[in-house]
Amino acid sequence: MANRNVILLHLLESDTYEFYGSPASLFDKHEANELLIAQTSLNNHFSKMAAQGKELVYRNAYCEIRKGEVYVKPSTRGRKKEYIEKEIEIKGGRVV
Repeated sequence: MANRNVILLHLLESDTYEFYGSPASLFDKHEANELLIAQTSLNNHFSKMAAQGKELVYRNAYCEIRKGEVYVKPSTRGRKKEYIEKEIEIKGGRVV
């Protein structure tokens, strides 16, 4: 099973939630002075929390930003049929 990063932005004042695929995409829509944190500072904060094994959350008076994973089913779209059949043979006939 594959996984992808997801960034959850909770704007406390309006009680709205927005989802992004990366911190960079979050800062494409919102400015640092609006969220009260810069993109590099947010990345550093998440790195420190991950190294300490803590929950990846940033909170301030304006917003709450969480980093997590979305689990997605692997896709065979765009792959050639011969490649898929060869992959199945390698895995002993089991479709994974």
